[in-house]
Amino acid sequence: MATFSTIEWTEQTWNPTTGCTKISPGCKHCYAEEMAHRLHAMGAAGYENDFALTMHAVRLEQPLRRKKPTVYFVNSMSDLFHENLPDTFLDQVFAVIRQTPQHVYQILTKRADRLPHYFAHRDCPPNVWLGVSVEDRKYGLPRIAHLRRVDAHIRFLSVEPLLEDLGRIDLTGIHWVIVGGESGPKARPMHEDWVACVKKQADAAGVAFFFKQWGGWGADGKRRSKKANGRLLAGRTWDGMPKPLINV
Repeated sequence: MATFSTIEWTEQTWNPTTGCTKISPGCKHCYAEEMAHRLHAMGAAGYENDFALTMHAVRLEQPLRRKKPTVYFVNSMSDLFHENLPDTFLDQVFAVIRQTPQHVYQILTKRADRLPHYFAHRDCPPNVWLGVSVEDRKYGLPRIAHLRRVDAHIRFLSVEPLLEDLGRIDLTGIHWVIVGGESGPKARPMHEDWVACVKKQADAAGVAFFFKQWGGWGADGKRRSKKANGRLLAGRTWDGMPKPLINV
């Protein structure tokens, strides 16, 4: 079933696929992989294949059963645009999305080069927020240009984990930016000036800015728990969201 999420910028997760493969530095300490290993060890349904890419056709109808308008993060445990997922399966996922206009579906991918190819002859439903991960300059920044080629109602960037100063970011056509540091025992540090650089550009471009977390390191460069770091940036929280939240 779809599950309620602890991710600050969504409400529930929907995983019609699980499992993935690493393609860039942002994948190094993948939280989904660690969680899949634990669920597999527990014998949880749907994780019989551990973190191997798996399609779950039985889960496709889950959003159809929920009438209350809900914000879904699609594939928190996978990448919907993984190169080994056939277009035919993606078509089934988007068919469900089109049948449930009361919901918002947040779809995030690192396979940004597939986006313009898939949507070349398909409309992106208006209740889809389409995003790409931008963890660094080499792998992350080029994904933005691919995203911009899709006529999505909301385009967003997940700058998490932010691994270096991104420099200048072209935010043309982008509606929302999320920034966060890496969590976990092997977390890599995020510097405050890197975050400030992204926020300054988002503010200048009129793009909603959401600061998710410091992760395993504080702004002072010291390692500490996520709870201790919290979500404060420059003394306050930043919970910018694109509007409208729900498309009906």
